[in-house]
Amino acid sequence: MIDEKTLTKGQLRKLNALRKSVGDKIGDVAFSEWLKTQETAAVDKTDDVAEKIVEALSQYADDKSFRLGRRGYVVRRAKGKGAKGFVAEKID
Repeated sequence: MIDEKTLTKGQLRKLNALRKSVGDKIGDVAFSEWLKTQETAAVDKTDDVAEKIVEALSQYADDKSFRLGRRGYVVRRAKGKGAKGFVAEKID
């Protein structure tokens, strides 16, 4: 039996489509086989950019004057004519 509460929205859609097209029993078997192949392919994806940001800010971990606040900041690329670098905006 498949625990539908742990599935994502896309996985639920796929399960329901398989059940409609080939029936409940065969659909469940086919979905469980498909899910096994998906779990091995999508194991532990990390964001390289996020890791670099954490690495760059790690030097301020013990600095008591460097505070990010409760809501934090958003870091974006600078926009506009001749803009270079990044812009950090406080989330209100």
